[in-house]
Amino acid sequence: MRRLKSHPVTAEKNSLHQWWRAKNPLVVVWQFLIITVCRFLPSLQLKILLYRLIGAKVGKNTSFGLMSMIDIFFPEMVNIGENCIIGFDTVILGHEFLITEYRTGPVEIGNNVMIGANCTILAGVVIGDGAVIGAGTVVSRDVPPGSFVVGTQMLEVKKQNSHICETRVVNKEIVQKVEEFSYEKN
Repeated sequence: MRRLKSHPVTAEKNSLHQWWRAKNPLVVVWQFLIITVCRFLPSLQLKILLYRLIGAKVGKNTSFGLMSMIDIFFPEMVNIGENCIIGFDTVILGHEFLITEYRTGPVEIGNNVMIGANCTILAGVVIGDGAVIGAGTVVSRDVPPGSFVVGTQMLEVKKQNSHICETRVVNKEIVQKVEEFSYEKN
């Protein structure tokens, strides 16, 4: 279960149009510059130092692959344990902007965690010690210690009768496997 705090917006525009209310724009620019440098920086120790400078908690001997990045708006929401590997082009988020609100939540990554390339870690999740996250995975809920998780499953949650958004199931085989798995658990 994700641990998120809701921050409603009241104006006519969506929450991303109001990002400057969530965080001081000068702070965001500073954090953006540091994180952008870290994406290309080959020195693992310097990356850790710079991420700590902007408020992230990063344990000893943790390695960030090329192009990986932490949250630009809320780096202080990111807590990574010791001896972890964050794979190429992985994104760790401490926020999400929605239409009528934005949400923030801490990301807790345990010790000795391996996160593959091109992963997205959403706000408010906990990844337990020794977990392995396969390449391309979207982590949208907690990962127990020692688990090996993979995949991005897009499932129809509900159909909206609006011109703005209509969700559809993209792969019925995945839905069938999820349903079978759900029945096995019960």
